[in-house]
Amino acid sequence: MDHGAAHSFVAESAPLLGFALLFVLIFRRMGLGATLGYLVAGALVGPQLLGLVGGAESKMGIAEFGIALLLFLVGLELSPSRLWRMKRDIFGFGLLQVALCGIALSVVIGFGANFSPAAALALGLPLALSSTAQVLPMLQSAGRLRTPFGERAFSTLLFQDISIVPLITIIAILSRNPADAQGPPGWLLAIYTVAAITGLVLAGRYLLRPLFRLIGNWGERELFVFAGLFTVVGAAALMQSIGLSTALGAFIAGVMLADSPYRHEIEADIEPFRSILLGLFFLSVGMMLDLSAIAERPVFVLGMAAALIATKTVVITGLAMAFRMPWRQALGLGLLLSQGGEFGFVLFAQAQNALLIAPEAVSIFSAVVTLSMATTPFLMMFTKRFRADAVAVQGEREGPVSDGSSALIIGYGRFGQTVGQMLNAQGIAVTLIDTDIEMIDIAGQFGAKVYYGDGTRIDMLRQAGAGEAQLILFCLDGDKIEPELVEAVHESFPQASIFVRAYDRRALLKLKGGPAAGVVREVLESAIVMARKAMAAVGVDIEEIERTEDLYRRRDRERLRIQHEAGSLTAAREAIIGDPDLDWRPGRRDAPDPLEPKAATGSECG
Repeated sequence: MDHGAAHSFVAESAPLLGFALLFVLIFRRMGLGATLGYLVAGALVGPQLLGLVGGAESKMGIAEFGIALLLFLVGLELSPSRLWRMKRDIFGFGLLQVALCGIALSVVIGFGANFSPAAALALGLPLALSSTAQVLPMLQSAGRLRTPFGERAFSTLLFQDISIVPLITIIAILSRNPADAQGPPGWLLAIYTVAAITGLVLAGRYLLRPLFRLIGNWGERELFVFAGLFTVVGAAALMQSIGLSTALGAFIAGVMLADSPYRHEIEADIEPFRSILLGLFFLSVGMMLDLSAIAERPVFVLGMAAALIATKTVVITGLAMAFRMPWRQALGLGLLLSQGGEFGFVLFAQAQNALLIAPEAVSIFSAVVTLSMATTPFLMMFTKRFRADAVAVQGEREGPVSDGSSALIIGYGRFGQTVGQMLNAQGIAVTLIDTDIEMIDIAGQFGAKVYYGDGTRIDMLRQAGAGEAQLILFCLDGDKIEPELVEAVHESFPQASIFVRAYDRRALLKLKGGPAAGVVREVLESAIVMARKAMAAVGVDIEEIERTEDLYRRRDRERLRIQHEAGSLTAAREAIIGDPDLDWRPGRRDAPDPLEPKAATGSECG
């Protein structure tokens, strides 16, 4: 970089960062989020208003790296097993969303703007994509990324990133440019994609993990930064080299490192770069906003932006309800994903090169995408009360507040009530959280103050005072607590001991080895009490009852250990003391101890 270029860079950076800081602070204060602040700041300092900063396209090239970093960090939070669990939402809901929204928008554009079918499709399909760079930070800041709602939104966005490959292929098939005939056919591009993903998976397992292990042994912190950035850049460059989404490559690299013991170190080192570059991305989008195109055809641009938002909201809401999502959450998902996305700019450029749309159409529909992105914070804010759970019919319920309690109990049913009453008996202050309106009202009649809220959300726990609590106890019914949630709570509130009510043995094994201080099977103790009473009723003396209980508990612990190590519920069958092939009764003097190794008699021992 020569002296003039360096001077220009410094001269442009000051107003760019200054305006960004000012407007982000203002819009954050107004509750509209940082994205809108960046967009407005970019539009103001850009060449079409104050003209303090130019070269938005070159800055966009750098800033798009921020999207890759965002997807890399999201990938770090998703182990392959969790990703596999989300496959129905990714390839079911996500596929239908892109297809239905793309077709609906193509019809709207074809009839509303009098475009040819090929041009309408080249514009409608890209508009079906939403803004990953806008939606994911909104979910993260609200603490909802790990909730079922957040996972469905993320699954949809992930499929949208994957769908760039077939969308580019469709545009290439529709192309009127003879030069495009020289490009690779769609089937070859699909093979390239599978090969690239396979290569990233193998590199993650056999190259990246040993690399980070080596760096960890050396203890050189700055090498973590370099290695993390190299991982993202390398994966993104591989995908870009075959014309695919750089963000998708970065995401796959993150997933491959999700189970790495150095995940948190990598995340902490990469996060600042992600925040800065993502902010620069939205500044660049604001700078590229073609205000002259809006001024020339304001009714068309505003009308098309409104049609985009309305069409996607209706389609996504209906689709989410078809997937058995409550209508309020379905509407929230529809509004959250109603905007156009950053990859629309890329696909518009592809369509222009394919001679499907004119440069003027690219400017107008780029403005439509930008305006739709600007409306999302307003839509989410104005509809928040309408989308909230319907509790107002029976009177407004108070959300959790921090009152200095030492313990938070999430779930105040039969199980949580017993835990709470025993803690209160020891003088331990407890904050109670639940979502069951009827139960909250009944508890209030008995003098218990139960706050309404989703206690599996990090922001809700923080609001309830989890940052100062010594105990966080999840007493929810059913198998609702995932290992990822326990890890997230532990990372956010490391000073608190976490206890979890486990629905059954499977739930216990799933959470075993995690950061929870204790996991309790909900029916184990009551079942043992009943068994003791039953043995006493048929004349078994108390000493034999005690020995039987002790034997069962030791045997059960051993089974859990073996099953956890084997990763299978069917392991350690021989540890079931009720197996008819083994006379394990403790009253028999010759009965072998089931915890001792079997003698080499050749007989099977249960």
